[in-house]
Amino acid sequence: MNAQTPDAPASTETATSAGATITEGRASLGIELGSTRIKACLIGPDAEVVATGSHEWENVYADKLWTYSLDAVWSGLQAAYAELIQNVQQRYGVTPERYAAMGVSAMMHGYLAFDADGELLAPFRTWRNTNTGVAAAELTALLGVNIPLRWSIAHLHQAVVDAEPHVPEIRFLTTLAGYVHSSLTGERVLGVGDASGMFPIDSATRDYDAELVARYDALADGRVPALRDLLPRVLAAGAAAGELTAAGAALLDPSGSLRPGILFAPPEGDAGTGMVATGAVAPRTGNVSAGTSIFAMVVLERPLSQVHHELDLVTTPSGDAVAMVHCNNGASELAAWANMFTAFAAAAGTPVTPDATYAALFSAALEGEADAGGLLAYNHLSGEPIAGLDEGRPLVVRTPDSRLTLPNFMRAQLYGVFGTLALGMDVLHGEGVQLDRMYAHGGMFRTTGVAQRFLAAALDAPVAVAATASEGGAWGMAVLAAYVADGRGRDLDTYLAEVVFADAPLTTADPEPADVAGFSAYLDRYRAGLAVEAAAVASL
Repeated sequence: MNAQTPDAPASTETATSAGATITEGRASLGIELGSTRIKACLIGPDAEVVATGSHEWENVYADKLWTYSLDAVWSGLQAAYAELIQNVQQRYGVTPERYAAMGVSAMMHGYLAFDADGELLAPFRTWRNTNTGVAAAELTALLGVNIPLRWSIAHLHQAVVDAEPHVPEIRFLTTLAGYVHSSLTGERVLGVGDASGMFPIDSATRDYDAELVARYDALADGRVPALRDLLPRVLAAGAAAGELTAAGAALLDPSGSLRPGILFAPPEGDAGTGMVATGAVAPRTGNVSAGTSIFAMVVLERPLSQVHHELDLVTTPSGDAVAMVHCNNGASELAAWANMFTAFAAAAGTPVTPDATYAALFSAALEGEADAGGLLAYNHLSGEPIAGLDEGRPLVVRTPDSRLTLPNFMRAQLYGVFGTLALGMDVLHGEGVQLDRMYAHGGMFRTTGVAQRFLAAALDAPVAVAATASEGGAWGMAVLAAYVADGRGRDLDTYLAEVVFADAPLTTADPEPADVAGFSAYLDRYRAGLAVEAAAVASL
């Protein structure tokens, strides 16, 4: 796999080859709607990155719920796609009209409910909302599996419990990826990985668990139409999931260059594309995806012994069982501090780029004490169920005898990104789950050897980062699209090993004993200090 990024200058030979790939329709397109960025990624037949485009966006807190407007969805998608096309034109002198295949992924879970005419019945409720406590507890008891607050079925049942007026009118319930896919193709389908964050999946059928669907219908008792009629049809990776319609082409590309008829992969969630982007879809492998949220996915060899509220049971894009440790809060607070340091540099008359700020701060963290000098950093901008918090209050906490230095401060911030994740991973360790290696991806791993090293300490396991780690889920979705177009009967794990990652350079960080001990001491203080965080929520 060619790890060249689209920002690097292309040689004449490379540009000619890539231009031919695009013109002949042999490239594959992946689009992912993340929490803060919509990204489009175009790859060639060997999964090399050809071009990217992106658009920044933010959720809105309205009527005590986190949401995005559908207008923002489409304006953002169009902007990201337009930037990708502009980059293709500048680098290769061609305009794409067709692709081998394409696909859409997005943040998982949440609530998008539509009536019989396809009209949205309530504002989109994202995974970030924690107002579903009553429903999640009732469903966990009823179904015998952990139903987290952010799952689509929890949002639906909370609306049922609250007798919201729109509930009897619901005729289709989907995720953000499922909504965009249906708008582009007319197909109401969902990849099994994304579907597993809506409702539990039966590992034998790789479809919604029929017995649990029946239990829910009995609980709902006619207050909402039959659940199976509301949910999207489930497809595994490699299945054809429809084609781009003329209306869909015009919706994504108002310029009119994009032609209909392009094959689509099943729409997936960001957890599934993270697994693909790191090649972690086989048992005894796992990955950590760090962005606005942070989560670990561990592919299981056997069922867990009991229900754990810290763990979701979801699936790979092929339908294999995965234990997911999902934390609502990832690198956003870290980014806020980095932005402040960038602003300080400008105010001091020595402006630096954001990338330079991150590089300097991350490098400083390496000089910090192993336990961060007694400092604590809580990154909780929103509620964090694993930590028992309904709301969040970002905090920096220290005792009078702690050592407040820039290196310790930055190490505490980086440790803080992994703090709640480590609490959940401890539960997996207690289940005896074995890991050969964890893979990591996300923008915070772009600075080589820092976040990766601290994550290895937090997990006490080797952590590998591929050259494409910062490309993230959009690249993973492009790979899933290419798999539909040219999988040639191989299972997904084999396809990734033979085609995508065969020659991929990996950087692996083994846990350093001093870091492991230092993070362990930090985590002990972190657990104890959660009472301080809870008090802040109650008081502020």
